[in-house]
Amino acid sequence: MTTPTATSLIQTIHLNVKGGEKGTPVEIIAAPGLSHHDFRMAIESSLFKKWLENMQCETGILTYGDMSLKRVLVQGVDMFGKRTGFVKFKADVIHDETGNQVPGIVFSRGAAVAVLILLDSGNETYVVLTEQVRVPVGRLILELPAGMLDDDNGDVIGTAVREVEEETGIKLKMSDMVNLTAFLEPATGGKVFPSPGGCDEELSLFMYKGEVDKEVIDALQGKETGLRDHGELIKVRVVPYDKLWRVTADMKVLSAVALYEMSKRDGLLPSK
Repeated sequence: MTTPTATSLIQTIHLNVKGGEKGTPVEIIAAPGLSHHDFRMAIESSLFKKWLENMQCETGILTYGDMSLKRVLVQGVDMFGKRTGFVKFKADVIHDETGNQVPGIVFSRGAAVAVLILLDSGNETYVVLTEQVRVPVGRLILELPAGMLDDDNGDVIGTAVREVEEETGIKLKMSDMVNLTAFLEPATGGKVFPSPGGCDEELSLFMYKGEVDKEVIDALQGKETGLRDHGELIKVRVVPYDKLWRVTADMKVLSAVALYEMSKRDGLLPSK
């Protein structure tokens, strides 16, 4: 991909797609009102580059030769300090045989992690959840400790351990983490896609299982955590595992439970 100039809000890139026309030009255009700075931050971000990479990879939709990417309209950017947090754009993808346009509105937020923490205490297994304010759905949501990858180095396990400590106060070792999404077939990419019809978010789901005294469970219940200066108003909630699937509609929880139960059934989990 070529580097954008400061004098234009139209950037042309050339795709090299296996099975397609080599060097196919695609216009990247800034929506009216988008500044030079935001346009540059969007198309130079790892989020946008990763999306282009996914489109052209071995299983990407441009690889099979029946789809064409004609244009991308960059509509908005949200910055997290100096880092590009979210990018909103519209991709004009055409089905070549019919000439019809495929839905292509994208909210790009990239990779994230979540951790299913199972704590055995006495004869009960508990799960550690976080209760958080979620403005997009207008509710308090019980969910797994989770977070976005903050950089481009792909430190998925390190991010998972860090998010657990920030959101619950629990310190875990990377060596104790089990990547549940790694049990998926390689063709899936080893990730979970919560809302692929509109968002590129890809989740790695981890599991930790340990044993604690009942006093630890009691101390966690209702604990206030999170990075308060970042607006994280988090309370820790601990629930029995056998009731977990009914007390929350968090997709991360339900996906992790399914992966945990199936991997346990198939004997894929490491024995301790």
